[in-house]
Amino acid sequence: MTVRARATLGASAVVAVALAIAALALLGLLDANLLHNAESDAEAQAAVVAQLAIADKLSPQLPTTDGADFLQVVNAEGRVLTSSQNLSGRPAISAQRPSVPGTVLSTWDIGPLGQEHRQRVVQVTTNTESGLVTVYAGTSLRDVDAADATTSMALAIGMPLLLLTVAGVTWWVTGRALRPVEAIRAEVAGISDRELHRRVPVPQTHDEIARLAVTMNATLDRLESSGRRQRQFIADASHELRSPITVLRTQLEVALAVADPALQPELIGGALEDTARLQQLAADLLLLARLDAAEPVPSATVDLTALVRKAVAARRGDRLPVRAELAAPVEVAGSSLWLTRIVTNLLDNAQRFADQQVTVRLRTEARQGLAVLEITDDGPGIPAADRERIFERFTRLDDSRSRDHGGAGLGLPIARDLAAHHGGTLTAEEAEDGARLVVRLPLAAPSEEPPA
Repeated sequence: MTVRARATLGASAVVAVALAIAALALLGLLDANLLHNAESDAEAQAAVVAQLAIADKLSPQLPTTDGADFLQVVNAEGRVLTSSQNLSGRPAISAQRPSVPGTVLSTWDIGPLGQEHRQRVVQVTTNTESGLVTVYAGTSLRDVDAADATTSMALAIGMPLLLLTVAGVTWWVTGRALRPVEAIRAEVAGISDRELHRRVPVPQTHDEIARLAVTMNATLDRLESSGRRQRQFIADASHELRSPITVLRTQLEVALAVADPALQPELIGGALEDTARLQQLAADLLLLARLDAAEPVPSATVDLTALVRKAVAARRGDRLPVRAELAAPVEVAGSSLWLTRIVTNLLDNAQRFADQQVTVRLRTEARQGLAVLEITDDGPGIPAADRERIFERFTRLDDSRSRDHGGAGLGLPIARDLAAHHGGTLTAEEAEDGARLVVRLPLAAPSEEPPA
């Protein structure tokens, strides 16, 4: 069953139940009100006759009024003392006669007295000089029955018509409301992996469906951007791989063509260097592919202070010294292998461009719950306009375009992606001299000590 049909059926069912309850309540209130009015009129007429009986002024034939269709006065022995003309010669109306003096009111229905409608009878018992006397005043329920029948007929005709109207309006309104949804569905169904530039229509209603269309278009924007980024990544990777492969092939061909044994070690050494560079590039591309696939980060508590100290100690024989200013043990959650890669990439980048020294600082921001790792160098620095561009893949600044000096342009992008996978950030920030790269990672939650 479609959403349109379910909405129509649900609305019709709710309205049908509400109409049924309202109809029953209306008929009940109408009947009770009309019966109350009839009883009040008959009771007033019976009270008048009872006063005549007390005063011993009963006439042989009682006149009827608008409040009562018939009257009858019966003594305690059940003998009819007087009545209205339409009950002349009829026996006493059967009822339970009270045996105590005073006035007793009771009302009940009796069958037709020669007529085709119900009668409502009011019984008034009073004490006279000759004993207890009961006055019966009957009123016709013809108007009550007619009103009930007319109202029932009107409800029987009007309720189905109203229900059909509600169903029709609900069907039309639901269809009109869902028409943009169908348009969105049809457009999305027609978008293939080569047509991500297409967008779904956004209705001018500014409602939930319009927000759905806007969200769908935003999703398509991200998909298109991701596809474009993937294609660019493949093109850049192909270009980066082509150069070392071409150089390696050339060196091997030269080594094969040159017969001088003295040149063989140099040619083979150059080929090995290009092979190592090609191997490193392939490893970086594989890591980026794993990061793009949103591979989950292993969850473990890592001593970041010890990790950074170990990475710095491994560079004691490098061209430039690395000075470390590390805070007390700082623990973060993540993968020690990937965190080491972040530190290594940042140190490689700093040492590549530094003039005399690289500084590593590790501290914490307790209020924000962050571990802050800063790596600065005294090199040429990073222009403000390029502080975001350096994190794009295969990006090299003007002073580092050479393959030997600037690398493939993947170190900083890999470091930023790894930081993001750990819930942190990597940014290039203002520095007094040279470049300053800052990594912020969430601190590990304190472990609960086992009870003693």
